[in-house]
Amino acid sequence: MLRQFLSKLPRKSGKSDSPELTRSTSCTTAGSSPQPHRSNSLNLGSGRPCAPKRTSSAVFPASVVAGIEPLLPFKDVPNSEKMNLFVSKVSLCCVTFDFTDPTKNLIEKDVKRQTLLELLDFVSGSVRFSEPAILAMCRMCAVNLFRVFPPNYRSVVSNGGENDDEEPMFDPAWPHLQIVYDLLVKFITSSCLDAKVAKKYIDHSFILRLLDLFDSEDPRERDCLKTILHRVYGKFMVHRPFIRKAISNIFYRFVFDIERHNGIAELLEIFGSIISGFALPLKEEHKIFLWRVLIPLHKPKSLGVYFQQLSYCVSQFIEKEPKLCSTVIRGLLKYWPITNSQKELMFLGELEEILEAINMVEFQKVMVPLFWRIGCCINSFHFQVAERALFFWNNDQIVNLIAHNRHVILPIILPALEKNAQNHWNHAVLNLTINVRKMFMEMDDQLFISCHIHFKEEEAKVSILAEKRKEAWKQLENAASLKPIAGNTAVLVTPLATPIAY
Repeated sequence: MLRQFLSKLPRKSGKSDSPELTRSTSCTTAGSSPQPHRSNSLNLGSGRPCAPKRTSSAVFPASVVAGIEPLLPFKDVPNSEKMNLFVSKVSLCCVTFDFTDPTKNLIEKDVKRQTLLELLDFVSGSVRFSEPAILAMCRMCAVNLFRVFPPNYRSVVSNGGENDDEEPMFDPAWPHLQIVYDLLVKFITSSCLDAKVAKKYIDHSFILRLLDLFDSEDPRERDCLKTILHRVYGKFMVHRPFIRKAISNIFYRFVFDIERHNGIAELLEIFGSIISGFALPLKEEHKIFLWRVLIPLHKPKSLGVYFQQLSYCVSQFIEKEPKLCSTVIRGLLKYWPITNSQKELMFLGELEEILEAINMVEFQKVMVPLFWRIGCCINSFHFQVAERALFFWNNDQIVNLIAHNRHVILPIILPALEKNAQNHWNHAVLNLTINVRKMFMEMDDQLFISCHIHFKEEEAKVSILAEKRKEAWKQLENAASLKPIAGNTAVLVTPLATPIAY
């Protein structure tokens, strides 16, 4: 197996075949005994590194490659050979191991770990990376990091994400993966990395595979990925439109297809920083992203997992262009939850933040459907929803908007206030309702009296219509009871019918 692995590594010819790089060494690790000398020496050149079959080191056991010997330390080779040694060490780290069994390949795993730490130290230096080194580094990261998560690895969230309190599954290979991630971050952020050369290898395919990893169950891995994607977006300007489009596609699939993804919060956090860097005036593609991606993200039942990050993204858009307030409010009203009180509380909180930033013109565009919905919330039997809606009148900015448009808003909101004042079960909601009624009376006493009279008239009309319907049903029941029953004719059973005793 070792020979098969070594056969994939290109050999150097001529002067580059330095005995120092091909010399066999004894493998001595902390807490382990020296390995016996093996006849197979490591002959790793500066050419193309190995690329074994991509598997998950955390989930799927990789091919066991025993007897990997460590290479020379960087301090033991001349500067002219350090980049060749870097490529050799990176190639050595292309071998993956099964971390689900902590007792397997202990010496080899430790050798690889020490080699990765040595590479991390080297990358932090000031040596300019050659193109073969960049290629080797990208391939090593791909071999170690890029893997497909099988269905039993991801936690299948039932009932739309209501099991948010479950403990996340941690990858047993994380101590090893963390070093690879740290190495990739140092590599990308290094001032010695030429972005023009690196963009050929950190390409669209590499970025897509990186984005796939955001579905990892391990929150530590997602946090590292978030940092890496930030750095890639900042360093490779040519990839920025593609990264935005690729993240948008993940959001589309999440909202309109699977409604299950572990990394939505982290991806939104990345987009929050991207939005803050948008130039003004906003491009049309950015406004389309707001309407087609961010607004529909309010729809899934698992909104609570990423609501904070989503709300921040929306607020960034509004801060850059306040005219978008009415667009966002229309979107919230479109996806307003009817049977989920917890989501309704989130919507009300976000709505209050938007109303604090809205101008009068934009407010007047949406105030009729907006306060109709707020009226429904005031009448909610869930006391927290009703209470949260009534708290809007504690906000001076919102009260000012209402006062300037009271002739339109009061006729919409008064029926909800009167209904609460008459029969709401919660005393706190009842007291808040009375306080809001008092505020409207103090704003415009004449308008309040006029609206109250109109409300009473409408209430009387509704009562008369209800009585007429009741009387019509009575007449139908009487007519049906007088008609003789024949054949299979349906019989109208009245509420007054005597129940049959069994």
